[in-house]
Amino acid sequence: MARRKGRILAFQALYSWDMGQIAVDELMEFEWVDSAVLERMGDEGQTFARLLITGTIENIETIDKEIKAHLTNWDFDRLNKVDLAILRMSTYPLLFQKDVPATIIIDEAIDISKEFGSDDSFKFINAVLDNIRKDNQ
Repeated sequence: MARRKGRILAFQALYSWDMGQIAVDELMEFEWVDSAVLERMGDEGQTFARLLITGTIENIETIDKEIKAHLTNWDFDRLNKVDLAILRMSTYPLLFQKDVPATIIIDEAIDISKEFGSDDSFKFINAVLDNIRKDNQ
């Protein structure tokens, strides 16, 4: 459960980073998160979130290039920012964390998109991530 919460925290941080609301150093401190939420997450969840955030931001050009290559009939600049944050957060481990099973990464992204995205976001996210997975096995 700590990893699931860590993924949600990372998604929220990447969304804020992309929208220009919070600087990276502030993101990593999680001062914008309720202290009770952080306490329930524990150190493991927070560490996992930081790993996803830093890994994604450090590799953003590669990640965005990979996402763009797998968009069919869709312009990258028109992507919903929530969907983009989920795609970025999930593409990072698909490309750089080969020890995490792709099925878990994609399933978690789908669940997060069902919770935070639009009604059909999960279908779009599933298709893009599955194609990225297939091309990077």
